Amino acid sequence: MIYLADTANCDQIRDLIKYYPLEGVTTNPSLLAHEGKPLSKIIPEILDCIGDKMIHIQTISENAEDILKEAKLYREVFGLKGNFYAKIPVTREGYRAISLVKDSGINVTATAIFTQQQAMMAANAGADFVAPYVNRLDNIVSHGIEVVADIVKGIKMYGLPTRVLAASFKNVDQVYRVSLTGCHSVTLSHEVFLALMSHPMTDRGVQDFEKDATDIYDIK
Repeated sequence: MIYLADTANCDQIRDLIKYYPLEGVTTNPSLLAHEGKPLSKIIPEILDCIGDKMIHIQTISENAEDILKEAKLYREVFGLKGNFYAKIPVTREGYRAISLVKDSGINVTATAIFTQQQAMMAANAGADFVAPYVNRLDNIVSHGIEVVADIVKGIKMYGLPTRVLAASFKNVDQVYRVSLTGCHSVTLSHEVFLALMSHPMTDRGVQDFEKDATDIYDIK
């Protein structure tokens, strides 16, 4: 499974890259707005943190041609290459834009997905990743894990090259259950990432080891 950080906070990104097997960063307008910096400043800062790892930047244009122009602009302004994924919401114009952006040589992550059919249509349009929102579905009693499972099953059944990038997590159990569906990747907040990689029994075990090692680990 591929792990990405769902944050635009560079302190959090540096912390995660230092300690965890992070493959990249996903962003969206809400995450960027939370940092209080314009796109022109925050994206170069993130790139400085992650190097050649993946970065997913969301487009905000409404029609397909403008989405294509926007994706090309980001690629040019930020000097992005194969590590860049244009995040395109699965609106009516978005489906068309997925094909246009992909045909222009830019990777695509289809986002704001809430149903299996939205994901399948995005995959058929050429999306490299499809991003279903797990917790947001759970919040409206729509069973986010099951939707992810259905998407994974459909992509595998029809032999599509698209990968599933599950998003919107609030706890470790959601990540655990998504991993059992065969989901290819997840993008997590800093908080969930920290919780995912730790357990109180691990901490207790290490403390016991350190105590028992006293006076017997004598090689210096």
